[in-house]
Amino acid sequence: MTIGAAAEPGEADPHWTRRHVIISALGITQILAWGSSYYLLAVLAAPISRATGWSSGFVVAGFSVGLLVSGLISVRVGRLIDDHGGRPVLAGSAVCLAAGLALLAAAPNLVVYLCAWLVIGAGMGTGLYDAAFSTLGRLYGARGRSAITMLTLWGGFASTVCWPVTAALVEAVGWRGTCLVFAGIQLGIALPIHWLVLPAETPRRARAKPADDASPPRPAPDGARLRRLLLLGAIVTTAGVISATWSVHLITILQSQGLTLAAAVGLGALVGPAQVGARIVEMLGGGRHHPIWTLAAATLLIGAGLALLAAGFAIPAIALLAYGAGNGIFSIARGTLPLALFGPAGYARLMGRIAMPSLIAQALAPSLAALLMVRFGAHATLVTLTALACANVAAVALLWLSARRSLRA
Repeated sequence: MTIGAAAEPGEADPHWTRRHVIISALGITQILAWGSSYYLLAVLAAPISRATGWSSGFVVAGFSVGLLVSGLISVRVGRLIDDHGGRPVLAGSAVCLAAGLALLAAAPNLVVYLCAWLVIGAGMGTGLYDAAFSTLGRLYGARGRSAITMLTLWGGFASTVCWPVTAALVEAVGWRGTCLVFAGIQLGIALPIHWLVLPAETPRRARAKPADDASPPRPAPDGARLRRLLLLGAIVTTAGVISATWSVHLITILQSQGLTLAAAVGLGALVGPAQVGARIVEMLGGGRHHPIWTLAAATLLIGAGLALLAAGFAIPAIALLAYGAGNGIFSIARGTLPLALFGPAGYARLMGRIAMPSLIAQALAPSLAALLMVRFGAHATLVTLTALACANVAAVALLWLSARRSLRA
C-alpha cells in the first residue's frame, strides 16, 4: 500500500447496523464524559471560586491534576483495553467520573477538592477519546478509521451541548448541585450505555480473521518502527501543548492584539464550528486518502492559523477558522494514523503510550504559558506557539518520508 492509497476498504461490514449503534452510543457517552470533566471548569471555575473563596488558580489547578493522572494511567488503560476490551474500561470511567463529581460536590476544602480531581482524572483517562479510539480499533481493526472519524464528529458537540446545560444547572441548583447532577448522569445514562451496548467480548479480528483487515501495513524493522513511533509521539505531544495553551489563553492573546473582550469571545467561538465542519469534510472523504495526509493538513492549518495571528493578519476570523479546522481533523489523525502505520495488533497499548506524554504536557502547558506571558507578553507566547506548530509541520514531513519508505519497501 502506498501513502496515496486508501487506508481501508468500503464498508462491507455484515454488522453495519450494529456498528452504527455502537458508534452512536459511544458518541453520546463521549459528549457526557467531556462535559462532565474536560469542559466542566470552563463554566464552574468562577462560581466555585466565588462560593468558596478559593483562588481561581487553585480551582483551575484541579483540572491540571486531573490531566496529569489521565496521562500517568494511559499506558495501563491501553493494556486493559487490549486484554479485556473496551466495555469494562469505559464502564469504569463512568463510575470514576460519578465518584469524583460526588466528592467534588461535597468538598469542604481545597485538599478534598484536589483529591476529587484525582478521581475525575482517572475517569478522564479511562473514558475520553484515547480509550474510545482504542475500543473502536480493537473492535474493527484496520477498518476502524471511519468509526473513529464519526466518533470525533459526535465529540465535537460536547462543549456546544454541555456548556449551556452546565450554566443552566448552576443557576438552578448551584455548582455543587451541578456536580451531583452530572454524577447522576454518569451512573444513570453513561454506565448503562457502556455496559449494555458495547460487546462483552471484542474479538481480535486482526488475528482471528486477517482477511477482514485488507491491506495491513507491512511490518517495519524495529529501528524504523521506533523512529516512526517517536515522531508520532512528538507530534501529538506538541499539538497537545498548543491546544491546551490556546484553549486557556485564547481570549487573553486576542485581547493583546487590540480586540475588545466581546470581539475576542466572538472570534473564539468560531473555533468550535470550524472543528466540526472540518471533521464533516473528512468523513465525506470516505477514507480515500492515507491518514498521514489528514495529519499533514491538520498541522499545516494549525500552523497557518497561528502564523496569521502572529503576523497581525487583517482578518483574524480566517486565522481562527484555519486553526479550528486543523485542530478538528487532528483528532481524527491522532486516532487513525497509528492504525495505518502500525496495524490493529496492540493498537490500544500503542494509543496509551502515545497519549501519556501528551496528557502530561497538556497538564503543565497552561501554567508554563502563563509564566511566559507574564515575563515576555502575550505576543511572545503566540510566536512560541507558532514556532511549535512549524516544528510539527517539519516532523510530519519526516514521518511521511519514513512511512513512505517502509510502506513501499
